[in-house]
Amino acid sequence: MVQIFSTFGHSASLELAISSLEKNGVGKESIFAVPLTNRKTERRLFDSIHHADGISLFSTGAALGTAFAVIGASFGFKLQWGPIYWGLIGTTGGFALGFLIDLFYYKVIKKNQRLLKGKNSEVILIVECNKKQSDMVENILWHHFAFGLARIEAVEDNVENNLSF
Repeated sequence: MVQIFSTFGHSASLELAISSLEKNGVGKESIFAVPLTNRKTERRLFDSIHHADGISLFSTGAALGTAFAVIGASFGFKLQWGPIYWGLIGTTGGFALGFLIDLFYYKVIKKNQRLLKGKNSEVILIVECNKKQSDMVENILWHHFAFGLARIEAVEDNVENNLSF
């Protein structure tokens, strides 16, 4: 026996692949489809030492903090507290503004875009067939746009002959 594992998106091509397999002699009891579930929790915005997702809430804050520090220090020569204090005030204000912009962007705008795109997870299709049918099954799955495919051939040994006392 051969088991063929493949992944598909939720689409009509999956249904066409299953019906094509059934028309070519693979029984319904030999086809098993497993839909994967979507993530239920929101993504974490703050990274830990063990997990990083590539989203940085620091970069825009650092850029705006630098720009506001230069502007604050420049105007600080004319103001009462001087350029150092106004540079530090500009750094703090710019960093806070950049952090809030990124936080708003990833919490509100990106979340809405992800919901609008309707990200669906994949479906794992497992087909069990004999060795003669395995090439035909693989061709059908590739023809119907499988994302990936793996073949596992079962070794059928006589269990009693392998026992040694």
